[in-house]
Amino acid sequence: QLNMGHLVNGQREKRGAGFVLRTDEHGAVRAAKGLFLTADAQSKAQGPVLEMAPAINQINQANSQMQALNSAAEAAGALVCDINTQISLVTDKIKDLRSAVLLGSAPQGVALTSGEHLQLSSTRNTMVNAGQHLDIGAMKNLSVTVEKALGMFVYKEGGKLVANQGDIEIQAQHNTMVLMAKQQVAITSSEDGISISTPETLTLNGGGSYMKLSKNGIEHGSEGMMVMKVANYLVTRTGASLKGVTEAFRKTTLELVPPQRRGRISR
Repeated sequence: QLNMGHLVNGQREKRGAGFVLRTDEHGAVRAAKGLFLTADAQSKAQGPVLEMAPAINQINQANSQMQALNSAAEAAGALVCDINTQISLVTDKIKDLRSAVLLGSAPQGVALTSGEHLQLSSTRNTMVNAGQHLDIGAMKNLSVTVEKALGMFVYKEGGKLVANQGDIEIQAQHNTMVLMAKQQVAITSSEDGISISTPETLTLNGGGSYMKLSKNGIEHGSEGMMVMKVANYLVTRTGASLKGVTEAFRKTTLELVPPQRRGRISR
C-alpha cells in the first residue's frame, strides 16, 4: 500500500505529509544496477536522479582525513590501513552507481537500532571513519580478534588502558615484547610487591653501569664508584636461589569452516 501527499487515517485525521509504503507481509526493494537512499534535498525534482555529490563529498572528506592519519602512522612505524581500497571503492563503484552497490546518505545523521542483534559484515574490507569522535561501548564484553596484525596509533594526546577492578594481562606468547619511551618509564605498585623474573639472564643497565643476574651468579660492572649505604651488611657464605615463575604458552591454530549455503543465488 502506497500513500502519498496529505496523509490521513480512516477518520480523516491527519497522520502526516509525504509518503508511506507499508505492508503486513514481507517487503523487498531490489535494484540490480545499484541503489541510492538519501535524505539530501532535491527541490522540485530538479537535477539528475543519481545526484549524489553531497554523499560523495562526505566520503571523500573522510578518506582524506584517513590518508593524513595513515601517513602519520606510517612515519611512526605503526600499522597502516588499506586506504587505497577505501578510495577505489568510491571512484570505481559507488560514484554514479557504477556497480551493484548500496549508498545511503543523510545530511544530519543516520541511526540504526535493533531490539536484539545488529550485524555488519563484509567479505573484504570494512571501513569506519569519524570526523571527530568514534565511541564504542558495551555493557558486558568487548572482543576484538584478528588473524594477522593489530595496530593502534595515536597522533597527539596519548593512550590509556584502565581496568578499575579487574586485572590487565598482556602477553607475547611466542615472540618478544618491547616497552619503550623517549622520557621516563615508571613501574609502581601502590599496595603490593613487584616481581621481575626470567629463567635466563636479567640485565639492569643505567648509564653504562650494569648488573647481570643469572643461574651462574651476579655480575656488577661500572666505570665509576660503587657506594653502599646500609645499616647492616651480612654475608652468610651459603648459596641460595629463588625459583622463578614460567608460563607454558600453547600454540593455537585457526581453521575456517565454510558456511552452509541454502537456496539459490540468482544473478
